[in-house]
Formats: sequence, structure tokens, C-alpha cells
Amino acid sequence: MQYRSSTPEFDRTIEGFQTGEHLANARRQADARKLDDVLIIDVDCHHYETDNFAEILEYIEDPVIKQVAVNTFAYKGSAAVLMDQPGYQDVGGRVSRYLERKHESIPKSAHPREVEQTLRWMNALSVDYACLFPTPMLFMGLHPQAEVEVAMARAYNRWLTDKVLPSNPRLRSMLYLPFNDPEATYQMVKEYGHKAGVIGFMVVSTRYKPVYDNAFMKTYALLEELGLPLSFHASYHWNDQLVSMTNRFITAHALGFTFFNAVHCANWIVNGLPERFPKLKVIWIESGLAWIPWLMQRLDNDYRMRTSEAPALKKLPSEYMRDMFYTTQPMEMVNNHEALELTFKMINADTQLLYSSDYPHWDMDLPSTIWDLPFLSEQSKRNILGLNARRIFNVDVSDRFPGAKAAADGMVDTFNQEVAPP
Repeated sequence: MQYRSSTPEFDRTIEGFQTGEHLANARRQADARKLDDVLIIDVDCHHYETDNFAEILEYIEDPVIKQVAVNTFAYKGSAAVLMDQPGYQDVGGRVSRYLERKHESIPKSAHPREVEQTLRWMNALSVDYACLFPTPMLFMGLHPQAEVEVAMARAYNRWLTDKVLPSNPRLRSMLYLPFNDPEATYQMVKEYGHKAGVIGFMVVSTRYKPVYDNAFMKTYALLEELGLPLSFHASYHWNDQLVSMTNRFITAHALGFTFFNAVHCANWIVNGLPERFPKLKVIWIESGLAWIPWLMQRLDNDYRMRTSEAPALKKLPSEYMRDMFYTTQPMEMVNNHEALELTFKMINADTQLLYSSDYPHWDMDLPSTIWDLPFLSEQSKRNILGLNARRIFNVDVSDRFPGAKAAADGMVDTFNQEVAPP
């Protein structure tokens, strides 16, 4: 495959792409830090469901939507079905894995090819378990037809739980919720909440549906009853009226991945949902960390002046935010480590922060982004890289670390690390 540069002498050709070789430096990092001895659970990584789109579309139940989707895909491609948008996350081909991974030679088996492809990058990064999410479907929150989002969500979730998750115990998922349809969202949790490999459910944040709508309350109650976390996965949409004012992808990405999660988080707290569902674990994914102290301070300041507008709250908004969970990536690696250290303190990172790579995207983070932080103790690093997620998702890790299942919380377990307290 040839990649053209704006400067012809930098044109290059790549032959025989292999994920493990592509991530050779990541493997060297893992070896140098002995990360194979550390439990690492990646709470946010991706595959491109469009690689198996023809198969997934066959799972659509509505015959009319299925016919439209199959025929549209045949002559226009997946972007036309999912309402894709402008963007060039691969930096014009310079992040080669975006295109090359499609041509990677992988032996045929009874499982989808991304199972083997996922295991290849997991082994390179020393990731023990990975929570797999779709990618192009993250744009469906602003699809103008709610029934299309529902049809695609059901088809994708059926395919994932039928074909992918059963193939290897290291693969898990928080299933996509068609949040634009509250009833379909509730039925999705009801139908799939007990499926093997399902560790929670995910809402794509890039949408205009308010989280405080009463139509969602029975879904939150069901998730709380099942003990399954609810996550809000950030995304951007360059056609959003506010983000569309930006004229560079760097701006659309930097701001877009923060806006929607910040709004949903503020609405969740101010409308008293933490008091109404105190046992529901809520996770905010792929917004980085810098927005959290900002929102904590803004909400606390206004709340002190206008407490009457949030009568359900029994403590400061920032205290509720410290009870929530956050993923690391894309962690802002600022020059001022004191700012990052303060952020970790403000969010109780020891118990609330979860490692995520976001592989294979351009802004992915290796486990070393946590392991190399000078202000963290080794125990804190182990908590963030895997023990917090093990506790939150109740992950049985005995297939990777024999005997660990029997270790009680608060005791030293068989892979020589103290389990994070509940």
C-alpha cells in the first residue's frame, strides 16, 4: 500500500502490515516495566465494526430498514449508512494502522478477524482484558432517524454477543444503548444485561437527549438492580452547531470530546440522579481529565449561590463527581505535573480512575502513561491500570492470574498486588 506525502520524497510503501510488529515499541515498553506481572484492564478500546458490516447488517430485524441499509452499503459504503462526517484522524495517512489494518494477513477461523487482531495489540500492550467498543457507530447519536439507531444497535449487539465476546474470555463490552429511544434503551438492558461478556452499557454522549428525562428512570433503576455500570462515551460531531464554528480538526476534536460529557455530567448531578440512584456506577469515557476540575469548580460555585435550584442535592456537586468514575485517555500530559497531580487528587484517582488505551486511534495511550507518573505510588499505578476496573466490573481474572478469584478485597492476592478497597 502506497502513502503519498505532500513532499514526494517522503512517499512510502508498506508491505505485510502486522499489528504486533507495528507495536514493537509498545512491547519493549511493557517488557522494560515488567507489565506482564501487572493486571491491566483496558476500559476503552475500539474495533471497526464496518470491517464486518455486511455480516452485521444481516442482523437487522426490521425488513425495510435492513433492505435500505444493505443496498445503501452495497453502492455507497458504510459511511452513508451511519451518517459519517468529515475528519482525518489518521493525519492524512501518517497513522498507518488506520488503513493497513484492513489488509493485515490473519488466518481464517470460526471467529471474526478482529478477535485475532484485537488479541495481537492486547499482547503487545500487555493488556489482560479489553472492553471493546464500536467506532463509526459513535456518530449515530445525531442520526435524524431514531429507528435507524435502534436497528443498528440491536444488530450490532446481537452480532457482538453472538460472534465476538464468546470467542475469548479476555474480550468484554459495555453494549451500545440506542439512547434516542428510551423504551428501546430499557429493553436493550433487560435483554442483554445477563449476557456473557457484557460488563455494562454505553451511551454515546454526542446527542441532544437530556439524561434527566423521566423516560430513562426505569433504565437507570434496572442497571442499578443488575449492578451494571452506565458509561457515557465521548465523541465529537463537526456538524454540531457549536463545534461547526471550528475550522480545524484539532479544534473540533479537542473541544468536541469534552462538551457533551460535561453537559450530561452537569445535568446528571444538578437533577439529583446520584441521590435517586446512589448505587449506580457512572463512568465518563474518553474526555481526558482536564475538564473535571473545571466543572467541579464551576458547579460548586454556582451551587453555593443557588442551592434552591438543586433541592435534591445533599452535598456539593464536586463530591458527587468524586464518586463517579473516569477513564484516563486521552490524558493531558501537560508540562506542569503539579496540575495533573492535583487533578488526580481531586477525582480520587486511586479508586475512581480506570486505564484506557483507545487503541487503535491516533491519540491512544500506552499503559506507561500511568506507570511512569512520578507522583503515583506503585499501588496507585496498579489500582488505575487494572484493580479498580476489576472491582467495578467484577471481572474474574483467574484465567490470567490463577487463584486470584479467591483473593478477598483488601488482601494481597496471587499476583502480588493489594486489591483496591471497595
